[in-house]
Amino acid sequence: MTSQPPASQPQASVSARHGAPHAGLHDHSAQGQSLTDALEQAGFYPRLVADVVADALDGRDCVSHLVHLETHFDRAEVRRHITVLVLTEDMLVITHVDDQQLDEAGEQMVAQVSTESVPVAQIRSVVLSYIYAQPQDYKPSDPVRELTLSIAWSGGQRLDMGPASCGDPQCEADHGYSGTIAQEDIVLRISAEADGLQAVQDAKLFARALRAVNTGSGAPAGHGVSTLPPRSRAGVFANRLSRGHQR
Repeated sequence: MTSQPPASQPQASVSARHGAPHAGLHDHSAQGQSLTDALEQAGFYPRLVADVVADALDGRDCVSHLVHLETHFDRAEVRRHITVLVLTEDMLVITHVDDQQLDEAGEQMVAQVSTESVPVAQIRSVVLSYIYAQPQDYKPSDPVRELTLSIAWSGGQRLDMGPASCGDPQCEADHGYSGTIAQEDIVLRISAEADGLQAVQDAKLFARALRAVNTGSGAPAGHGVSTLPPRSRAGVFANRLSRGHQR
């Protein structure tokens, strides 16, 4: 991964006001796509999202990024929302944008934006869950069918509960409930079928970069070290975001 030299803060502010590209958004993934290009490709209010992300970065340089656009159907409506994860030398910046239609004609729209900045040192775990098709015929060249990225930092936990059973399909007795507890603050599910093979690969690369910074093994070479002090915005964003990205 490479990045362009950071511009000074006053220049970045002027550029933002005139619609020019933001200095902090010009990192490149291993495939050579910048964060700005990724937002344009997603096509979900790219200028708005870019401005919000640049503001949340507070002048920091982007080390790695992950842009995840989700579409779901709510009765007769098609709803989309985007999550942008940006890793800097010392922070994980999370931006989530939803839109909402205020009238039946769809002429009045609002965008709901949330950002959270988490010091990398506070991240407790980075979990990747993989799904492979036909594991009995696995070859090293086989792509991952689905990947779930879970990141925990605040100690938040997700509880999945369901009725317990004894295994007898004829049994009608009450066996209580059983469930699992998973520690997570944000969960992103990336499917090769829905998002493409490249999206799965990008998620793996982002997780690798996050692990490298989190464990102190160093960020990918070629990035300047930020001199700005970390400014944590802890709390309110994590719980709402995790609910929106569970299976």
